Amino acid sequence: MTSPSPPQGPQRIVCLTEETTEWLYLLGEQHRIVGISGYTVRPPQARQDKPRVSAFLDGKIDRIVELRPDLVIGFSDMQAALADKLIRAGLNVWITNQRSVAEIFATLRLVAALVGASARAEAWIAGVQAEHERLRAEAASWARRPRVYFEEWDEPAISAIAWVSELITVAGGQDVFPELATQAAGRDRIIADPLEPARRQPDLVIGSWCGKHFRPEKVAARPGWAEVPAVRQARLHEIKSCDILQPGPAALTDGVRQLHALCRAWALDLPAPAVAQRPNSSA
Repeated sequence: MTSPSPPQGPQRIVCLTEETTEWLYLLGEQHRIVGISGYTVRPPQARQDKPRVSAFLDGKIDRIVELRPDLVIGFSDMQAALADKLIRAGLNVWITNQRSVAEIFATLRLVAALVGASARAEAWIAGVQAEHERLRAEAASWARRPRVYFEEWDEPAISAIAWVSELITVAGGQDVFPELATQAAGRDRIIADPLEPARRQPDLVIGSWCGKHFRPEKVAARPGWAEVPAVRQARLHEIKSCDILQPGPAALTDGVRQLHALCRAWALDLPAPAVAQRPNSSA
């Protein structure tokens, strides 16, 4: 009688950002998670099942050490200081830096390989990529495509990161700041001239102010914005940051679907769809 194979990969994982938590749940590997970010809202049960041990820029180092993780996974160079503290505490830390849709898929594959779930990951990825092609094909049939200004932050104004810009294209829109989308850091996507978004005449304005509510009336009242098509047609909308600004499953599914619904409504001159409301969360 053969003995069962030992479990593969890390068994006790702390996720410093939401996308890794959501991905491990989707893969059916949530039993490996021993700690999560306080900003996690996807999936909802994670907040009930797992202790919240970090914000984005810092965390409860002693509490994380007490959880005895064999791997801590985070995202972005902005977590470098937090990663340094955890490494100095003797933990294994892996920080990813994905910025594009292709890099998100690659990171999902790496995480899946770590936990022995590559086959499940490939099936999920194939389904998402097929949906993206369907959205592209539908948008190709429209007689017109909206010019989209996506605002990640308002003061100062920061435009769309690369994966959001790419998903706008998948959804049927045209990012009005494609040249800034190539910049990885938020500071390099700051729009120095507050009138420049208005000059680019967006048909849609989509706000995702990363942890606070988007205020369309505040945007519409900006000096020089009265004649912007999106303002004149009341096409200013919010997509929650948990649905679009996490470089993982949410953006590739719910995020792009919401972008597509807004682009489709504009292209076909339909009323804007209601966007699902999710609570903003904090550590």
